[in-house]
Amino acid sequence: AAIAIAMLKYRLYDIDVVIRKTVVGAVLVAFITVVYAVLVAGIGALGSRANALKSGPVIAAATAIVAIAFQPVLRRARRLADQLVYGKRATPYEVLSEFSDQMGEAYATDELPQRMARILAEGTGATNATVWLHVGAELRPTGLWPPDASGPSAILVPNADEDPGVPEAGRTFAVRHHGELLGALSITMPPDEPLNAVQEKLCGDLAAQAGLVLRNVRLIEELRASRQRLVAAQDEERRKIERNIHDGAQQQLVALSVKLRLLGQLAKRDPDRAELLAAELQAESTDALENLRDLARGIYPPLLADQGLIAALESQARKSSVPVTVKSDEVGRHPQEVEAAVYFCCLEALQNIAKYAEANSAIIRLSDGSGALTFEVSDDGHGFDPTSTGYGTGLQGMADRLDALGGSLDVRSAPDKGTTIVGKVPGL
Repeated sequence: AAIAIAMLKYRLYDIDVVIRKTVVGAVLVAFITVVYAVLVAGIGALGSRANALKSGPVIAAATAIVAIAFQPVLRRARRLADQLVYGKRATPYEVLSEFSDQMGEAYATDELPQRMARILAEGTGATNATVWLHVGAELRPTGLWPPDASGPSAILVPNADEDPGVPEAGRTFAVRHHGELLGALSITMPPDEPLNAVQEKLCGDLAAQAGLVLRNVRLIEELRASRQRLVAAQDEERRKIERNIHDGAQQQLVALSVKLRLLGQLAKRDPDRAELLAAELQAESTDALENLRDLARGIYPPLLADQGLIAALESQARKSSVPVTVKSDEVGRHPQEVEAAVYFCCLEALQNIAKYAEANSAIIRLSDGSGALTFEVSDDGHGFDPTSTGYGTGLQGMADRLDALGGSLDVRSAPDKGTTIVGKVPGL
């Protein structure tokens, strides 16, 4: 009796599959026996029982009835076995089938993780289930079941090659595609019903099928975050231009206006002093004009529009606090948005070198081949470890700028070995 309770209630030895097949077989044997017994008893009531047992038509009739009713009885036997083994939960096959059907229907991408969590919880009998999305260096909960449960917080994942663990969950199943960590599925089972082998295999199969769904969800999350960063960057640049105009050119123009009125007053009373003031005004007007030109270069450099990328970068290289060399192949002209993206990415890289690298020199290399414009900015500074240091605001802005044009950014660095930033933009 103890062994029977352990096997039936606590799934000892993972007996689910054996019990299910045994129940199905027993129901079919009982059905065949009852059909034959009913026919024999009915015909025996009409004549000799011994003749009934020897009657070929009885055997043929029993075989025909069994053959006709076999499939309906088999379906009901399987349903009875599933209810006995799995209770009110769906069978693993039904869970996988429902998951495939749900993922194939037209739902909003934001709803899919929630549906995945529901299917996972109902299929395993877990008290709660969570679908996690790997974004950057952390796992973010995107689907939770039951929906009214308190949502867990994001979890840092320093090493994406290892399977992530969720402290609050009983078991976690990583979701990978071609070796890339896309997310995870986590469940918490009731204390009196631990996860068995069948449920564990079910969770593993669901995790294997969830890769494409989580990849699409992550792409949308990254696109939404990229748009937010672009909007924030545009707002910041707008405020920067406003500050530059207010604090620089506007103040200079106001001062020029005041001195011009003073010059008009001194022209007749004190010609010598008026002459000196006119010379000062000429110098200050030149400075104001240069400030306005620098401000215009920040929006779109006239030199870049007139003479191209190499001339614009060489001009900026001469103003850099770090010695910069510009090397290039025969780089032709490209569309304005492509040249502007490369130009501002190189300027951002030079600014980072001046602020953080403590470098003695830097090199900008440009190449134009295979239908793409490629730039490379390298320095001999102290470098950093890209695996432990994420993109800052500058690098992330460069990546977003290139990504908007279908390009890519690659950062190569190591401690005490300098940094190399490589960007590529396809020709439009």
